[in-house]
Amino acid sequence: MKSLPGLKKVRDYHAVASPDIAAMLRSMGDGGGFMARNLYDVAETFSAMSSKEGCVKFLSFPAAMVATGTRGLLVDMVREGLVDVIVTTCGTLDHDIARTRAAYYSGSFAMDDARLRRSGYHRLGNVLVPLKDYGPLIEKTMQPLLRRLYDDGGRSISSEALSSEIGRVLGSEDSLLYWARKKKVPVFVPGLTDGAVGSQVWLFAESHRDFKIDLIEDERRLSDITSEAQETGALVLGGGISKHHTIWWNLFRGGLDWACYITTASEFDGSLSGARVEEAVSWGKVKETAKQASLYAEVTTVLPFIVSYALEMRKRA
Repeated sequence: MKSLPGLKKVRDYHAVASPDIAAMLRSMGDGGGFMARNLYDVAETFSAMSSKEGCVKFLSFPAAMVATGTRGLLVDMVREGLVDVIVTTCGTLDHDIARTRAAYYSGSFAMDDARLRRSGYHRLGNVLVPLKDYGPLIEKTMQPLLRRLYDDGGRSISSEALSSEIGRVLGSEDSLLYWARKKKVPVFVPGLTDGAVGSQVWLFAESHRDFKIDLIEDERRLSDITSEAQETGALVLGGGISKHHTIWWNLFRGGLDWACYITTASEFDGSLSGARVEEAVSWGKVKETAKQASLYAEVTTVLPFIVSYALEMRKRA
C-alpha cells in the first residue's frame, strides 16, 4: 500500500447533553421553516419515545455511517439506553471490526479512484478504507472466531449471536458491537451474506459443509420481541433492508406506536427507502394513531443534534 500524504484518521464523535442545543432545537420548532421544524419534530418524538416506559425501541440503519464518526453516536445510543434492538446490514459488522482494529481516513468525493485503487485504498463516499485493513483484517478476525465456535460444537449460528460474539472478540469500548453485547441490545442482520463478514462465513462453510447461518432463529427472536412488547417505536435512519425488516416485524403486532424516519430518498420511484410513514400505515406496519415525525436530511449531519437533545431531555426528567 502506498501512503497518501496528509491523510487524517476518521474519529468517532459523541453526543453532548446541552441546554443550548435543546433551546436551539425548540426555537427551530417554533420558528423554523422547511426541514428545521422537522428536525425538532424528530428530536422531540424520539426523545419521548426513548423515555416511554414499556416501549421497545428499534434502531435501523445501513452500514455506511459506521465507517464515519457517526459510529460514536450509535455507541452513545446503546450505552445510554436510548435503543433496545438494532436492525442493520452486514457492513456494520465489517466496519466495526475494521475501525476497531485499524483506521479509516478522511478523503473527498472527487478523488482519483484509479489512483486510490493502485495505492491500496477503497473509497466509500469521502471516507478512505485501506484495502489491507478491510478484507484481509476481517478474515484474520472471523476465521479464528468461526473455528472456535465450530470446535466448541457449534454447527449453526444466528446473526444476533454472531454479532454478539464479534463484540466479545473485539472487546473495545470504541466498538458498537461491544456495547450492544454489554448492554444486551440484540443486533439483527437479515442480509448477512451481503458483506465481508458474510463472505467469511461462506468461506468457512465451504470447508465445513455442516456449518449454517440460522436466520430463522433471528426471525423467531424478532417475533418474540414484537409480540411481547407493550409498545414499540423505531428510529429509522435511511432505508433498505434494515428499514423494511424493522417495520415488517412490527406489522404482526398491529404496527409501530412511534415512528421517526430520516432519509434523503424520495417516494416517486416507489422505493422502500423513500416511502413515507403514511405508506407504512396502509400496510399496518405503523399504527394510524402512531406518534410520528419525518425528516429529509443526510443522517450524519443531523443525528448529533437528535441524540444530544434526547440525552438532555432525559437529564431533565
